[in-house]
Amino acid sequence: MRRRPNPWIVIPSLALGLLAAALGWLVTDVSCRQSDAVGVAGACPGWSVFFSVVSFLVVTGGVAVLLVLVYRSLAEWQERRQ
Repeated sequence: MRRRPNPWIVIPSLALGLLAAALGWLVTDVSCRQSDAVGVAGACPGWSVFFSVVSFLVVTGGVAVLLVLVYRSLAEWQERRQ
């Protein structure tokens, strides 16, 4: 029998991943802005998307691993306590 994902792990991981993606996009977009002689700001949306996706994947994976370890240790602690 296959176990379903624990929503207490999936939901916070995705939420923090989305926050990291937004921050990765924002920081890259702000740091890429350049003004030319006319005053028009140029941007680099390709790099913004790249760092947004990388931030999402790294943070989502890291938070998921951390939460899995926390929930396993809590389950083991409760099992030993009985």
